[in-house]
Amino acid sequence: MKSDINKKIWDVIVIGGGPAGMMAAGKSAERGRSVLLLEKNPTLGKKLLITGGGRCNVTNNKPDVRTMLSKYKGNDKFLFSAFSQFAVGDALQFFNRRGMATKVEAEDRVFPVSNSAQSVWDVLVVYMKENGVQVQANAAVAGITVDQATEHIVITLKDGTELCARSCVVATGGKSYPETGSNGEGFKWLKKLGHTIVAPDVALVPVSLKDSWVKKLGGVTLDNIKLTPYLDGVKQKAHKGKLLFTHFGISGPTVLNMSKSIGEMLSNGTVEIMLDLFPALDHSALKKELQDLMVGQSNKRLKTVLATMMPSALVSALLVLLKIDGETPCHSVRSEERTKLVILLKAIPLHVEGLLGTDKAIVSSGGVSLQEINFKTMESRVVSHLYLVGDVLNIDRPSGGYSLQLCWTTGFVAGSCA
Repeated sequence: MKSDINKKIWDVIVIGGGPAGMMAAGKSAERGRSVLLLEKNPTLGKKLLITGGGRCNVTNNKPDVRTMLSKYKGNDKFLFSAFSQFAVGDALQFFNRRGMATKVEAEDRVFPVSNSAQSVWDVLVVYMKENGVQVQANAAVAGITVDQATEHIVITLKDGTELCARSCVVATGGKSYPETGSNGEGFKWLKKLGHTIVAPDVALVPVSLKDSWVKKLGGVTLDNIKLTPYLDGVKQKAHKGKLLFTHFGISGPTVLNMSKSIGEMLSNGTVEIMLDLFPALDHSALKKELQDLMVGQSNKRLKTVLATMMPSALVSALLVLLKIDGETPCHSVRSEERTKLVILLKAIPLHVEGLLGTDKAIVSSGGVSLQEINFKTMESRVVSHLYLVGDVLNIDRPSGGYSLQLCWTTGFVAGSCA
């Protein structure tokens, strides 16, 4: 069977079995093309299955194209044509019609009702099988060339095998989570073919902190908080949302979306982040709320009362910072201690050590220059019959389903044209 695959001239060869690659392969085969998908791992969608902590944030519920594209940091002029063909509503319809129910959560994030990335994977795999996509696993690609006589795309595998196709879709991803196969090797092939590669860097990545007390809070989450970074003491743009404490520092959607700017700040000085646990209340309102709570439960221990306002693990950490005994009954807490507590709850200092590397990045920035892509088709303007999709493109985007929507859109458009 393998020798038949090697001898055949395929209509389309897709390199990369991630979400963009599977979408492109399925769509192209649906149009009657002979399609071979090459996956370097033993199985497809390794990165997809760990997306969103295994729950898979499928997209963001912004059906209006221009509203959605405003989140892609100035790349809307490039993406408008592709998103006009396959946008958020189309992606939801694609999965819903194939039996995968979805739900909308905080910040318009869309998840499978099953809370499992496996549901997304199953839809894509069935889609490809129904349309006759052939999959060759453990197929590590060494390079791509063009046969000048026939204009066919020649893909050389690391075992020396050469495969030939009339069109090729490159869906190799960026450099985030290299253990899943996204190690940036696709950029090397594309550069040799004449493409301009914007130097890859991490875009959405957790932040490590110097504060030892934070590292004891691994797994604690906070909703509706505000993070205000300071560069050498100068206040920067604040961000509101959700925070996750980890064994190395902080993560979660709000932190990930700040990470690139934090990285830029770190190259210019010292960065400290102030964490406001109650951004909806000013100091006086918070002081009154805290006092009312303590007066109403005056005989209870301070740590017990504070645990009704925030996770108990965080209460213990903050009381240690303030050197206040949590066993003290509320009626015995001094006025100056209440004042110190309010000040801390509005501005908990977090001292940034750095960003974690590409091994922890959710998304990498950088990639193929967008000027070199025809977004009506996703075809390269440098090499005919070569299509580029997903994370291989130089497109920054926030956390919240925007990366996967980029995969669905670009994969669908490439599959419709390749």
